[in-house]
Amino acid sequence: MTHRPATLTDIRALLAHLPVADAAATQGAVARNAQLTKPPGALGRLEELAIWLAGWQGTDTPRILAPQIAIFAGNHGVVAQGVSAFPAEVTAQMVANFTHGGAAINQLAKTFGASMTVNAIDLDRPTADFTQADAMSAADLLAALLVGWDAVDPKADLLVPGEMGIGNTTAAAAIACALFGGAPEDWVGRGTGVDDAGLARKAKAVRAGVARLTSREALAVLAALGGREIAAMAGAILRARLLRIPVILDGFIACSAAAILHKSAPNALDHCVAGHASAEAAHSRLLAALGKQPLLSLGLRLGEGSGAALAIGVVKAAAACHSGMATFAEAGVAAG
Repeated sequence: MTHRPATLTDIRALLAHLPVADAAATQGAVARNAQLTKPPGALGRLEELAIWLAGWQGTDTPRILAPQIAIFAGNHGVVAQGVSAFPAEVTAQMVANFTHGGAAINQLAKTFGASMTVNAIDLDRPTADFTQADAMSAADLLAALLVGWDAVDPKADLLVPGEMGIGNTTAAAAIACALFGGAPEDWVGRGTGVDDAGLARKAKAVRAGVARLTSREALAVLAALGGREIAAMAGAILRARLLRIPVILDGFIACSAAAILHKSAPNALDHCVAGHASAEAAHSRLLAALGKQPLLSLGLRLGEGSGAALAIGVVKAAAACHSGMATFAEAGVAAG
């Protein structure tokens, strides 16, 4: 197993040498899929999902028995720019709600049989206002990445990283703008429900933050514009890759974390699928930049990992159909 990284240089080295899917298991799953009691392609994307799972689980009969939802929370100095409809105190209040089982994500975790962990990262020490200074120092960035790294259960067979952090749609928009270009207005949305004036403040903050950048290297962008919870999600997605644990990506903020890895290594998200397309304005744009087609589109804009958690059901169904169905030979059905 890969040792826990000690520096950002170690993180970059891991990104340069990522494990790939098991080709033999993938081929075995393709062959099995061709023999199942259904017309070819009749289960649509469920077939693709099952074959994808097979490659990462290293078996032609993949199953989802131990999904994990890992929630990360952080506070953002950029809220000083009036970019959120809620005060920063709500982050800690929602963390308490998660802990006591009262949030939407708790109900979804129970529904789909997922374990759930909550990691609040220095809520009393918000990141710097990125319009004025880098959000995180190199040390803070590494520490947050490692919170995500450490949160992944090596025994999990599917991971959903989620988040909570007042102001984090602004940080995600700034990251997306820095990495993929375009105008700030292309990337900002209403988040928790800001009005038109709030939307304009978000665009202004993104413009100021991106203008301050001295490097567009992905980890440098994350330090300059991101949040601790965004960095933690990136760390968790990376650790999952090294453990060959498939990942379901949630909404705009989770995908901004994934984008850091994508820009660091083009194949870094091969173990990830997009759980849903959220109602946040730029999420679909970001998914397109990542080359990911969402499994669901239900108008969600909650965060917390909620859309990805819903997609656990789809992924479990794909594995169950692929691995549990009889082949034509087993069922005594003519293949036609």
